[in-house]
Amino acid sequence: MQRIVRMSDPSGLHVTDLRFAYPGDSFRLHVPGLKLAAGQALALAGPSGAGKSTLVRLLTGLLTPNAGQVRLGSAQIDTLNREQCRAFRLQHIGLVFQDFALLDYLSVTENILLPHQFKGSAGALTRKKAQELAERLQIDRYLDKRVSQLSQGERQRVAVARALVHEPRFIFADEPTASLDPSRGRIVVDLLLEDARQRGACLVMVTHDPNLLPLFDQTVRMEDLLNA
Repeated sequence: MQRIVRMSDPSGLHVTDLRFAYPGDSFRLHVPGLKLAAGQALALAGPSGAGKSTLVRLLTGLLTPNAGQVRLGSAQIDTLNREQCRAFRLQHIGLVFQDFALLDYLSVTENILLPHQFKGSAGALTRKKAQELAERLQIDRYLDKRVSQLSQGERQRVAVARALVHEPRFIFADEPTASLDPSRGRIVVDLLLEDARQRGACLVMVTHDPNLLPLFDQTVRMEDLLNA
């Protein structure tokens, strides 16, 4: 049976003296300090290879730092074991992967509802939330289709809906507009920002688009964190 990590304080992202290096590689990442309050949004900007996806993986427990602390609410992610991290992500984190990480043999609806299926709680209200997100993201006409039948842009929007459907306290989106045209990309960004601010969640988003940066409360430029 999985241990569910409960948070007495469900707000805030805090990073202290975070350090990471890949074995046998010259890549070095150092985040001296980072704070993001509930309801705020942070953009991670920088060129390819600057460590944006690596930082997201460190903040969500998918990678373990060499040193330092990552705290989401009252949970210190870097001290949790693999099972605890997985339980924490299912309960408290919405994550949009760069490769979407969808299950091609399932329908769009089934993919969106996966976080709730793992918890055994995909009831009527959850299905209504999934429908609303699909409508906002303009993918509602595909709900009964298998994900394998969709375009890259449509798949990306399914991944965004899945990340938000369980109303997580922390949202991490790795290039969530990369496969979208500017108008649909802006729909995605506006939804992520609106959802985080209305619910008091923390949003961390990776982007290459400098035009989006003014929409965020904070911007971290990854080149400032490399080899420090």
